[in-house]
Amino acid sequence: MTQAAIDNSDILAVAREQVLERGEGLNKDQVLAVLELPEDRLDELLELAHEVRMRWNGPEVDVEGIISLKTGGCPEDCHFCSQSGLFASPVRSAWLDIDNLVESAKQTAKSGATEFCIVAAVRGPDERLMSQLAAGIEAIRSEVDIQIAASLGMLTQDQVNRLAEMGVHRYNHNLETARSHFPNVVTTHTWEERWETLTMVRDAGIEMCCGGILGMGETLEQRAEFAVELAELNPDEVPLNFLNPRPGTPLADAELVPVAEALTAIAAFRLALPRTMLRFSGGREITLGDLGAKRGLLGGINAVIVGNYLTTLGRSIDDDLEMLDELQMPLKAFNASL
Repeated sequence: MTQAAIDNSDILAVAREQVLERGEGLNKDQVLAVLELPEDRLDELLELAHEVRMRWNGPEVDVEGIISLKTGGCPEDCHFCSQSGLFASPVRSAWLDIDNLVESAKQTAKSGATEFCIVAAVRGPDERLMSQLAAGIEAIRSEVDIQIAASLGMLTQDQVNRLAEMGVHRYNHNLETARSHFPNVVTTHTWEERWETLTMVRDAGIEMCCGGILGMGETLEQRAEFAVELAELNPDEVPLNFLNPRPGTPLADAELVPVAEALTAIAAFRLALPRTMLRFSGGREITLGDLGAKRGLLGGINAVIVGNYLTTLGRSIDDDLEMLDELQMPLKAFNASL
């Protein structure tokens, strides 16, 4: 038995008082104790995580769509990503034109989504990309009433300021994994560089979206480390992905996270981040299936990405909306004042 398990012999009782009643997230040892709970306590754990979600976030579910403005050809070596130009992966470099960007935003808004995220596979944006983004945002705003987020890699202070001027509502830049595990996943830039971009974004008043991917060879201790690192950053949103191994990448042969382990991780992240939007993202379909996804939504998740992801297929938008309706989970309404 680990020290975490010894110190938190009844970790769910501790979490009920600390997280549910006071709204204070679990620390690293406490998160680890949750991650190490036996499977026969999973239902109890998910029920508590759902109570925490309802207490501190309410019943509404935030729905978001994403689109890639610039796909493939990225110079970085993120071992999970088929958009890297360094791997023998099937994704090749391509740009999306403004008309298709606007049409994607329209379709996303029709689904009931409140957020549309524009993503580019780059280390950081050059002037061409910044200009393309500005033109795309202007075109979308002229036809669609939806909040716009962006994910363009690492930024300079000037670029952060320009995004704020464009009216970017939220910026996504994932830490991906625990600081101690990051060098095993990415070698062309550092975890600290990502943290610096996120700090600038937060200080500029742009909402921060920061999460990562589970199932990249990290230990349970490193998952606990990652959860509390995110809590320290205090993001507005945490997208929780599960690795969907991509052909040609260094993690192509990685095993999927088992369902019970994935659900335990979802609940543990909710207990570490009680007041944060926790979003179902990539890999949930292949890892959890329909039944597991429903249990996740009843175990701490309060936001979803609908439709396809950047390089992998997701569930249809209609299927996701039907699932939310079946669970009697209302969609978060768009607030144009945000």
